[in-house]
Amino acid sequence: MCGMSQPPHDRSSAPPAPARPDASMSLLTHVMDHGLDEGYAQAAARREAEGTAGLPRTLKAKLALAAGLVLAAMVVTLGAAEARVAAPVLAKERQELIDRVERADERAKGLERDIERLRTNVADRQRAALKQPGGGQADLVALLAGATEVRGPGIKLVVDDAKGASSGDGGGPRESAGFSDTGRLRDRDMQKIVNGLWQSGAEAVSINGQRLTALSAIRAAGDAILVDNRPLVPPYEVLAVGDKKRLGTAFQDSADGQYLHVLQESYGIRYTLSAADEVRLPAASSLTVRTATAAEQQKGAS
Repeated sequence: MCGMSQPPHDRSSAPPAPARPDASMSLLTHVMDHGLDEGYAQAAARREAEGTAGLPRTLKAKLALAAGLVLAAMVVTLGAAEARVAAPVLAKERQELIDRVERADERAKGLERDIERLRTNVADRQRAALKQPGGGQADLVALLAGATEVRGPGIKLVVDDAKGASSGDGGGPRESAGFSDTGRLRDRDMQKIVNGLWQSGAEAVSINGQRLTALSAIRAAGDAILVDNRPLVPPYEVLAVGDKKRLGTAFQDSADGQYLHVLQESYGIRYTLSAADEVRLPAASSLTVRTATAAEQQKGAS
């Protein structure tokens, strides 16, 4: 049996040897094992062989190094001392600026309070002057100027945007002056409505409690309508004092009334017009007297 030949060992069926976990980290391992570049290592070895590595060995070099260290320490100490000296000065200046700002703010607030007080005083004096007798015309002037509250028969016009109104583009009677044909009521629409009421015989008009005068301005800020710089929110309640039987009919027959009817038919803007036995309009809040003359003193008055 010893002379029998052994069959060759089949190595192809043996499992391959497992790969080393750090086989893909050879570069990182090399960097960690050789942290210092070879050129730097050779230069360090050469300086060490020449005796120039490490601290200076001659007295002159040692004195120069000591002088440099002392100078650096002096610079650092001087900088720290200056910083400590300057810190209180900067803090003091900052506090002084804060105090000046606070004092100026207090003065500004005081001036605003004085202005508001004087404005209220002037408005009260204006109202009192308009209410004084003046040859039988004071009440009429105050009424027409909007200086006094007014009540009487008239009409109530409620105007509202269309349901689901949104911005859009199109053509129509409001296309000019940047208007887009949407279901929103615009400031120029309100101007036409108010002018139509005046022309139809209204004696006094208010919108959402804002009394209109000859100097009132109806403007727009975005989609909001402003009356004397005060924003209004729909629905818009327009009250007008006048002949309740003739005022409503005259307005509907006027060009501005027909314009409102077109807005309803074409753009879905909603409105209702009704007569009222009594409507109440407040006095104008922004009444300003531009000119005035002194009343003549009656004879015999002291």
